[in-house]
Amino acid sequence: MQPMDLRGLSPAPVTAFTRDGEVDHKANARLAKWLVSMEGVKSLVILGHAGEGTFLTVEERLALIRTYVEAVDGAVPIIAGITGEGTKVAAEEAKKCKAAGATGALVYPNHGWLRFGFQKGAPQSRYKAIWEESGLQCILFQYPDVTKASYDLDTQLAIATQEGVVATKNGVRNMKRWYVEIPELKKANPNLQVLSCHDEWLLPTMFDVDGLLVGYGNIAPELLIELIKAGKAQNYPEARKIFERLLPVTRAVYHRGSHMEGTVALKLGLVHRGLLDHATIREPLKNLGEKAEAEIFAAFDAAGIGRVDQLQAAE
Repeated sequence: MQPMDLRGLSPAPVTAFTRDGEVDHKANARLAKWLVSMEGVKSLVILGHAGEGTFLTVEERLALIRTYVEAVDGAVPIIAGITGEGTKVAAEEAKKCKAAGATGALVYPNHGWLRFGFQKGAPQSRYKAIWEESGLQCILFQYPDVTKASYDLDTQLAIATQEGVVATKNGVRNMKRWYVEIPELKKANPNLQVLSCHDEWLLPTMFDVDGLLVGYGNIAPELLIELIKAGKAQNYPEARKIFERLLPVTRAVYHRGSHMEGTVALKLGLVHRGLLDHATIREPLKNLGEKAEAEIFAAFDAAGIGRVDQLQAAE
């Protein structure tokens, strides 16, 4: 296996819909082509939270993978969010995603674990089954510390050293754990690629990672690529400067009542940048209203993040 190289920015694109709520494959292909046109974008991660992946039918999910694979034309791997509840169900889902053209799997925890917690050994079995059944390269997904689906260090170490696991997307959102656990993961598997997904406060994690896997990559990939460069160079003043520039957008998109509102805000940001014509979403997401829309547009203006001019080139 040649591991995916994720040492850079891996945006998690939204899913564009038509105004009547169907998947808009033309708009999704345009977004994919724009994102991969930038040096420093290493993969596209679809069918996750930002992409409303669990709001799509099985057929829609597979069709979207095929659209993305065709759009990027081998430039970067397409990574699919695997969200099926049972281990067998998730493995079958992964096989279908592989057949549709995906290279990697962002492996979500069984969502029952969010409420009830997990039994020891169950997460490891989930990753093992997905890898063995599909051959998709797996990304260990560490959920926030406040959830019961946040893996303890021993569980992370066991998964990180399994065959087929090439990276971890860490969103623990507890810096006490971050500063202890990330070095231990790297010690156990020096080849493990560490990706931060702390969209709402990236700066503290920038100096310990190989890259970012973030929904934020939809709306400001240019600046996030520069932020990654500054972090890898251990250039705190430059990273801080980029962080401060992004702060109005960070607050407007991610400092909201619910992290799920961020998906709606991302789509509004893409409208403001000229990449989407409208911000149609699917239930249970709700529109944010005119006041929030104006705040988000104003935040982009304050950050100096304007419209994308090369839309025709991305067709």
